[in-house]
Amino acid sequence: MRRRLRALAAAFFALPLAFAAAPSAHAADPTTMTSGFYVDPESSAKRWVAANPGDGRAAAINASIANTPMARWFGSWSGTIGTATGAYAGAADRADKLPLLVAYNIYNRDYCGGHSAGGAASPSAYADWIAQFAGGIANRPAVVILEPDSLGDYGCMTQAQIDEREGMLSGALAQFSRQAPNTWVYMDAGNPRWADAATMARRLHEAGLRQAHGFSLNISNYIPTAENTAYGNAVNRELSSRYGYTKPFVVDTSRNGNGSNGQWCNPAGRRIGTPTQLGGGAEMLLWIKVPGESDGNCGVGGGSSAGQFLPEVAYKMIYGY
Repeated sequence: MRRRLRALAAAFFALPLAFAAAPSAHAADPTTMTSGFYVDPESSAKRWVAANPGDGRAAAINASIANTPMARWFGSWSGTIGTATGAYAGAADRADKLPLLVAYNIYNRDYCGGHSAGGAASPSAYADWIAQFAGGIANRPAVVILEPDSLGDYGCMTQAQIDEREGMLSGALAQFSRQAPNTWVYMDAGNPRWADAATMARRLHEAGLRQAHGFSLNISNYIPTAENTAYGNAVNRELSSRYGYTKPFVVDTSRNGNGSNGQWCNPAGRRIGTPTQLGGGAEMLLWIKVPGESDGNCGVGGGSSAGQFLPEVAYKMIYGY
């Protein structure tokens, strides 16, 4: 049945544009076109387990982290981006599973934080990159998280830089609407302790939220799901009262099992949270950050770089110590 739905959807989007046009560019539901979420066979946790089968921590990391569906992050390290996203979405499609992808290459990325600084060389380079990202996915079902931290990271930016960033995000959403009709795109809305709900609703709207399926919360953070859900609902109340619409939201639960101790960069004593699933107070609870991957050269990850897999941190996160 799911394969039939996929074939029907593909046939629909092959019709002439005048007939295919609909009020929502993302009317297709990728969760109904697939049989569950895709487990990344090349995640950092999977690769570490495969390379260290005799390590005493490997069995626990394999059972509790490596085989949980979670997002793959794409950036400058991904090579030719359309080829990379096409290969990943294609592998998931062949398995009849729904892939989670993160686009993380915006110009002036992490401009104020710095631990993950980088990104495309210019706004025009980013426009080309994200167009290829969307084109690689094409008609396959997918979920994309668009540029984590991009709307919370305003503290040291000028208004001209903010306007530039919002333009890049709006342009990215237009590319997904045009090229990837079976993809749900979530703009990132930071977390409840970064910006108040009214401020975040305004930023989301000004960056083009109407074109997106929804927004994401708590990426790479540790804040409890209930607090994120309350914040997401508050953002929606602001969107409704100010702009006349609301959007679904998702929460990153990969590392919030023990909640937050107020630190965001490799804090000790954290724990994995609820595995990827539909519902849970949000549209979906997702593992977006891989548990055990470093936030940067800080906390219990001192001496590491952002994204580096730290097996001892991953192992301790399974048990919450």
